[in-house]
Amino acid sequence: MNDMLLNWVKEAKSVVLLGHVRPDGDCVGSTLGLFHYLRTHMPEKEVRVYLERPLDKFSYLLHFDEIRNTPDPQFHADLAIALDVSDFDRLGGFSVLFTNAKRSLNIDHHVTNPHFAMETICFPERSSTCEVLYGLLEEEKIDRDTAACLYTGIISDSGVFKYEQTSAETMRIAGALMEKGIPFGEIIDRAYYRKTFVQNRIMGRALEKSELHLNGKLISSVIRLEDQAEYSATSMDLDGIAEQLRLTEGVECSLLAGETEPGVFKLSLRSIQKVNVAEIAAFYGGGGHIRAAGCTVKGKPEEVIREICRQVAEQLSC
Repeated sequence: MNDMLLNWVKEAKSVVLLGHVRPDGDCVGSTLGLFHYLRTHMPEKEVRVYLERPLDKFSYLLHFDEIRNTPDPQFHADLAIALDVSDFDRLGGFSVLFTNAKRSLNIDHHVTNPHFAMETICFPERSSTCEVLYGLLEEEKIDRDTAACLYTGIISDSGVFKYEQTSAETMRIAGALMEKGIPFGEIIDRAYYRKTFVQNRIMGRALEKSELHLNGKLISSVIRLEDQAEYSATSMDLDGIAEQLRLTEGVECSLLAGETEPGVFKLSLRSIQKVNVAEIAAFYGGGGHIRAAGCTVKGKPEEVIREICRQVAEQLSC
């Protein structure tokens, strides 16, 4: 076990836990999992969690309602811990809390991580930040509530144990967390599969608008602000669409372009086996994993799709 995390926390009086913009299951699970662990075993510490408001589907996690959604620039923690944050810009408006802190630590699993903190614990071969975090905690002190958080992150980022980074160690850890008594089936449904009515409708719209490229090897869909308005959806409701597009028969790579403000699109990229989408996302200043990555672009999505088609075709020809 790497002792840096717990040793640094022991030396601090105040700790701030941060995640990335548009927090997903691994981000929420790792921040709340560590928050509960520290609250339970180091109650004398002042510990705060700051995140953009996560999707309500994660509200079953303990302390969900204690997440602070607005940064306090006057708060200067002894230690800032960024979890599942692949680069400094992904901290968004909460970066001030990171720079305010006396010491900073980044716990992550993204292959594109540039090691922006004072110290970084990053294992790109792991399925998720929650899997990394499990190895940094004392296993016998992980209770049912911490286990539920960590399991949430693992199943979210591993695609319920089907993505490439899922290993025998991932499954061993998942089994150990199940032995803590978590409702693992319910967690999988709530964190990964269950959709709201609005999310189902906007997904239907995305599927209806999808187009095939490169003789069916790439599938894309563009969801504009007017599409979201028609279904009373937000950009947060686009979660899971790129993954659904990826499952189209014959497709190697999927691309969802969701408009977040006029002329600005968040790209979500997924692949099966042959395309490194992290490389494509990095071209646009984004990042992620080899089979799941994202970035934000400005301009006409049609032009972006043409460029991504070129890059995918180049990778497939290698």
